[in-house]
Amino acid sequence: MSSLWTPDGERPVPRPGTAGGGGGPDGDGTASGGSGSDPVPDDEALSEQVAAMRAELANSPVEVVVANHCYGLFELSAVYLSQQPPLLSQARLAIDALGALVAGLEGRLGEAEDQLKDGLSQLRLAYVQIDGAQRAGSAAASASGVNGGSVGQAEPGGQAEPGGQAEPGGQAEPGADDEG
Repeated sequence: MSSLWTPDGERPVPRPGTAGGGGGPDGDGTASGGSGSDPVPDDEALSEQVAAMRAELANSPVEVVVANHCYGLFELSAVYLSQQPPLLSQARLAIDALGALVAGLEGRLGEAEDQLKDGLSQLRLAYVQIDGAQRAGSAAASASGVNGGSVGQAEPGGQAEPGGQAEPGGQAEPGADDEG
């Protein structure tokens, strides 16, 4: 089942031709599966629902809609950072995307702008801390000869970034390399 975002929240939009979640669409708008006990809305009813949701979305302030997408990028970043092990390259892309929107739309995001800036700063700080902890762990492991590494040798597939940048967006935090 698909959904459509509106300012009042997500609205489910069932796919034509599905019944009870068990059958798939067979292209003619009828349920495949055969029990026929669950009514399937026809194409006209679905079109009316979509049109109503689109009208509701069109009547919403655009800064609210864009800010909501920014919150989605914030959440996506947090999900990647909270994985074990953290998925830093994916988190970095989501953080950079959020940063591009917040910086590029500065002064145009309405009431949510300050929250988005604070959230972006928190994500960047978390990224730097997690990346630093992983690098410290890799350095300690290679210094002690774990996994056949030698002192100062980068492990294949490590999180080393070009140019020594430690933070998404290319803005290194002061003292990011300090331990403590």
